[in-house]
Amino acid sequence: MDEFNFYNSENDGYRGSFGQYEDPDPAMPNTPFSTGGAQSSRKKRGAGKVIALVLACAIAGGGAGVGGAYLYNRMAPPSNSTVIYEEDRPQVRTVLNTNNGQPMTPEQLYAANVVSCVGITVNTTVNIFGQTTTSAASGSGFVLTQDGYIATNYHVIESAVNDSSVTIQVSFSNGDKYDAKLVGGEKDNDVAVLKIEASGLTPVTLGDSSKLVVGESVYAIGNPLGELTYSLTDGLVSALDRLITTGDNGDSTTLNVLQTNCAINPGNSGGPLFDSYGNVIGITTAKYTQSSSGVNAEGLGFALPINDVKDILADLIAHGYVTGKPYMGVQVMDVSSEAQRYGIAAGASVVYIAEDSCAQKAGLQVNDIITAIDDTAIDSSSALTAALSTNYKAGDTATLTVIRDQKEVKLTITFDEQNAETESRNQLQSNSQQQQPFQGNGGNGGYYYQWPFGNMFPW
Repeated sequence: MDEFNFYNSENDGYRGSFGQYEDPDPAMPNTPFSTGGAQSSRKKRGAGKVIALVLACAIAGGGAGVGGAYLYNRMAPPSNSTVIYEEDRPQVRTVLNTNNGQPMTPEQLYAANVVSCVGITVNTTVNIFGQTTTSAASGSGFVLTQDGYIATNYHVIESAVNDSSVTIQVSFSNGDKYDAKLVGGEKDNDVAVLKIEASGLTPVTLGDSSKLVVGESVYAIGNPLGELTYSLTDGLVSALDRLITTGDNGDSTTLNVLQTNCAINPGNSGGPLFDSYGNVIGITTAKYTQSSSGVNAEGLGFALPINDVKDILADLIAHGYVTGKPYMGVQVMDVSSEAQRYGIAAGASVVYIAEDSCAQKAGLQVNDIITAIDDTAIDSSSALTAALSTNYKAGDTATLTVIRDQKEVKLTITFDEQNAETESRNQLQSNSQQQQPFQGNGGNGGYYYQWPFGNMFPW
């Protein structure tokens, strides 16, 4: 079977190629979204077929970016909209638009929401042999608060995460442009929050993606190709709870998404997907394309369900990172198939343990192979990531099953929280450390195996 790629509408230059991208209430509080009902499902990783997702950002050289803003907001928004506030957390608030029980026409929906949609340009400047070259990646986003918090995809702004020289600009349909700063991003769920210095903006309303049904009408507003700004496309919910994997084997993320036949193209990444009442029920993220031939598969777009990321957006605004994420303070690698043929157990092999981490306190050692967390079998680094993300929070206690000196050992671990402090203790090691041999007999019997391991993952 052919391998397939997904174009994610943003700045990865398609993570291996090139990138992607509500009923307004002027009196709405500054932070207009909340957890609503459903908790973040985090159904990010499953046992299904791994599919490579190419995050589609529109990328251009020489400083090109989002095209000129088109003034599409001339039509008056509908006057019969009913707004219901559902407050849950002090930082965020969900505003559910019922429109008096009547769906909006596409014209009404666009007029009411285009002012809340933005184009995002990420400019990167590189000096090569004295020559300065500027490239730009284009994506989309939408306004969360009156005072300038904006949601988008992580892959749209990823180049700015650890590089202060990368600049981000946000553009509105009326031609206004603002410099933006990155508040925080969450790669595992592909969401990020930006902040611009503005007031009196029109936030979107966030809906309830758990109520979606296949066949329901949906609409996307975004910036396909980074030039056809503020384009409206329509379609249906084609499927729910799809598991897709973005990136390549060395740097991949598995996401739970909804499928739509709305036209999603490079530049659309990070933009809103609306229901017919003008509520944002998803963040457009990816497009399906066949990697072997490069031929696009039409009508196969994907969006993050908004319920999966409401809590994440709230945490990013309040803290700059997602609270409660479990963290072990280790770096692990897959045990290769060659090693397994010689009797080495499949699992996540520990190649580094951070000082004062929960892994060190639990007694985990370099060259241990983690084969289970509680009752969940671990046969790879990605399986360890999936188990932690899906089943545990910071502060939870679990039993690790590890293979050490060819014997099974049980360890009790209480997970740290993933944040800047814990991650700083777990910086990637040198290439020599990444390639260190597996000590097959713990050094006790005078032999060792130097097996090729797979990709390394910090946890």
